[in-house]
Amino acid sequence: MPQTLTLTLPGETRPATEVLAGTGALAAAVERLRPWLEGRTVFLLSSRPVLDLHGGALEPLLAPARRRVDLEIPDGEAAKKVEVAAGLWQAMLEAGGKRDSRLVTLGGGSTGDLGGWVAASFLRGIAYAQVPSTLLAQVDASLGGKTGVDLPGGKNTVGAFHHPAFVIAETRFLTSLPREEIRAALAEVVKVALILDPPLLERVEEDLPRLLAGEPEALAPVVVAAAAAKIAVVEEDPKEGDARRLLNLGHTLGHALEAALGYRDLRHGDAVAHGLRFALRLARNRGLDPAVVERVEALLERFELPALPPLEPERLLRLMARDKKARESGLTWVLPAALGRGEMVEGVGEAEVHEELSAFLAESPYRA
Repeated sequence: MPQTLTLTLPGETRPATEVLAGTGALAAAVERLRPWLEGRTVFLLSSRPVLDLHGGALEPLLAPARRRVDLEIPDGEAAKKVEVAAGLWQAMLEAGGKRDSRLVTLGGGSTGDLGGWVAASFLRGIAYAQVPSTLLAQVDASLGGKTGVDLPGGKNTVGAFHHPAFVIAETRFLTSLPREEIRAALAEVVKVALILDPPLLERVEEDLPRLLAGEPEALAPVVVAAAAAKIAVVEEDPKEGDARRLLNLGHTLGHALEAALGYRDLRHGDAVAHGLRFALRLARNRGLDPAVVERVEALLERFELPALPPLEPERLLRLMARDKKARESGLTWVLPAALGRGEMVEGVGEAEVHEELSAFLAESPYRA
């Protein structure tokens, strides 16, 4: 039975985001979205592999629309380019898109990021919904309204906050994912659980074999719990001014790793897992209970993370310095302070980061 969560932004005049999550979420959404779609042109944004896999399942959902226009994009991170967005805007204009047209994204986080920015910008903003088909998108990328594309110098460096009207997280879609994709997504779940929801961390530890096997019934409560935790933070801090920055745990080094590897050969969640492992080192230096460090390290070891290739710490430091979350005063590190509590730490010296990063890269059990 799917569960319905609601993301409400204080002080905003726009409607709340309704999140339907779990097994059967797509079927439950058919009637819920009918008034939203009736009489409208709906643009369905997806890649060919995902359309072939799940496009048919969306036919009942999109049937009430007056007209459906499919917009095909490249698969994965290759879609998140300014020129791809420009092509979509032109196609929507030529298809007669209006301010009250709808856009629906079907796919992973890259599709949602691109589609959200296209929706935010087309005719100065149209309403959209996300149907995330990957675990990473269901627990993280589809929630919170962060949209955007990449530039050669950094990931998600151009974008806007534009919240979807609906998120439909159908966990039955996840049975088609390879184990590696689920593993990478679970790193984001561990991140949230470590600093916001310790019972969720325990669930991941206990159910890890079933989760990695892609069992929808095991994944459903994890998706719901992770989504609920993120929604609570987003409601408190809609535009990442303060508290929401806690969700960047593991991302400072994670994004640098992705950029250093040209956004190839390392999944986002795997990069975050390595970034989380490094954050644990810095947190241990600041008094984090070694038992917590050992517990999370033991869990990540069970993930069988991919090895990192040889990387120069100096290059990673340069990439971290130009991360979009950096401030004029320098990097602020998000670190676990205790189980269930994270903190933003300033004043971590470059010398310490360089020393710890050099040791981390040399000592890592996940080193190629």
